[in-house]
Amino acid sequence: MTDGQAADRAAELVPEPAVGGRTPHHPAAHGGGLFGLALGALGIVFGDIGTSPLYAVQTVFSIDNHAVSPTPGDVYGVVSLIFWSVTLIVTVKYVSFILRADNDGEGGVMALAALVRGVSDCSARLASTALALGVLGASLFYGDSLITPAISVLSAVEGLEVARPELAQAVLPIGIAILTLLFVVQRWGTHQVGRLFGPVMVLWFATLAVLGVPQIAARPSVLLGLSPTYAVSFFAVHPLTAFLSMGAVVLAITGAEALYADVGHFGRRPIRVAWFVLAFPALTLNYLGQAALILTDPHAVDNPFYRLAPGWAQLPLVVLATCATVIASQAVISGAFSVSRQAVRLGYLPPMTVRHTSTQESGQIYVPAVNWLLFGGVLVLMVVFRSSDRLATAYGLAVTGTLLLTTTLFLIYATTAWHWARWKLVLVAIVFGGVELTFLAANLTKIVHGGWLPLLVAAVVATVMTTWQRGRRIVTARRIDVEGPLPDFVEKLNADGILRVPGTAVFPHPTKETAPLALRANVEFNHVLHERVVIVSVQSENVPHVPPGDRVTVDQLGHIADGIVHLLARLGFQDDHHIPDLLRASRGLCEELEFDADTVSYFLSHIIIERGPQPGMWTWRKRLFIALAHNAATPAAYFKLPPDRTVVMGSRIEL
Repeated sequence: MTDGQAADRAAELVPEPAVGGRTPHHPAAHGGGLFGLALGALGIVFGDIGTSPLYAVQTVFSIDNHAVSPTPGDVYGVVSLIFWSVTLIVTVKYVSFILRADNDGEGGVMALAALVRGVSDCSARLASTALALGVLGASLFYGDSLITPAISVLSAVEGLEVARPELAQAVLPIGIAILTLLFVVQRWGTHQVGRLFGPVMVLWFATLAVLGVPQIAARPSVLLGLSPTYAVSFFAVHPLTAFLSMGAVVLAITGAEALYADVGHFGRRPIRVAWFVLAFPALTLNYLGQAALILTDPHAVDNPFYRLAPGWAQLPLVVLATCATVIASQAVISGAFSVSRQAVRLGYLPPMTVRHTSTQESGQIYVPAVNWLLFGGVLVLMVVFRSSDRLATAYGLAVTGTLLLTTTLFLIYATTAWHWARWKLVLVAIVFGGVELTFLAANLTKIVHGGWLPLLVAAVVATVMTTWQRGRRIVTARRIDVEGPLPDFVEKLNADGILRVPGTAVFPHPTKETAPLALRANVEFNHVLHERVVIVSVQSENVPHVPPGDRVTVDQLGHIADGIVHLLARLGFQDDHHIPDLLRASRGLCEELEFDADTVSYFLSHIIIERGPQPGMWTWRKRLFIALAHNAATPAAYFKLPPDRTVVMGSRIEL
């Protein structure tokens, strides 16, 4: 959602969101060069999954009092599980299939739910189910967005304990300082951050490959681990140990959902190029290198990643790994921004300020409220858990839940929109769903050891989202009853011959279907109407700029020369949403718009929601909705309305 749409919705407070079929793909979207976007994708999209080698293998060999042994059978089994998990879930499912299911360039579980809802063959019940799954998936993603920055940065900085044991006490303060800086720089946007981080991630992935190759060359037999037969054999020989290890293997794919959520920032092709050309090969080489090192030196299981490097290179590697984990945090932060905007569009979160940070890429945004809420949550986690080992016990459950929900929604979309054959659906469900169910089951064992944390976050977020969606519907219905249809109101004004006074009154209002409450209140309480009345609706398009000649449409609402018109302004996401300037540019389009914009009066509708005895919501949910509504974005400042000529007219509605 753009700032203009957020402001429009704030003026309306709880309008019905426009969802349905896909909007046209504008040529401005993803207008940057392929190389530049692929470089940016390395810096944003693959930051999370690219830093998994820091802790994934180490965590596998530390589960359940080292149940996984550094023997050839176990090591080959583990590396085979990691390689095929990344191949099936990331390469095949997300990069090859899921990225095709974008909503006008936007990705993420909420975008997928909206796509399902917009399919013409989708029944009302199936659409409702899809949205419910989308809400649950988005809620779990927020839990992941809290844990990923904390565990990623801590795991990197903990390399100091290997290179300089005397600096162990400085790990937590350094981690907090790094993450503070990361959240502060978000205001400059993923466009600028990606340019900075892209070259760093190129160096990081190259380093991953360079660290792994010597170990593979010294023990080439480790390449046997690429065969899926070793993963099957691992389960056959040690079923319980292999099952428990899946709870840690999932750490190797934790960036998959962020990859999908960030597709709106860069587009499908740059993401695929970055993955296949650099990220996937480098990850494979590093995981194989760690496996070869463990076979050569079983004591390396305590930190196999840092022990890949010679002693002289460990401290520089800590610095590089820290930079890379900051980038990993950026991936989920950007994804959280995208998911939040989608939730607002679907009516599951209140209007919030959304800033576009690129003149070319419509998906690159910054959401201040989400940024600082995440920052607060991440700091709490770091202070409470204090180490990546402890955070690893809480990690994975939210990821696996989101993976499974995305697969379910994708199957529904493939059925209703793409009309896939039944055998394709069954194959996808068995391959992807089966693996993800195993991941989920393995991570359920972590609930009592910290896995409850992402579930608690998800429960809170889901409660907020469903409360806002339910309250919005109730208040919207009651407000429509109060406003009444605009055509009927105009007919009555013309029939009653109400007193007209000199001047022009402008009423910002999201639609021409209903009468603005401020207009109705002005007539009912003052018993007069200005000689010129302009109802202005601002509609934001998914392109940077709309040509001036295409911006404004005037509707005289069926009555010529009665002084009442509706003005629809279509603006790009980089166009200034400045209503006084719009009025100046519209002068001369019709007689009603022949006025001096510096003398008009502006009237804003403001709804005061009060808790009432009406059924429909529990009392505590009414209080939550009212609190959310009070903090929704307001339009006056954004639309640049002059304070000395702006009147806010309120009305009360009971919830």
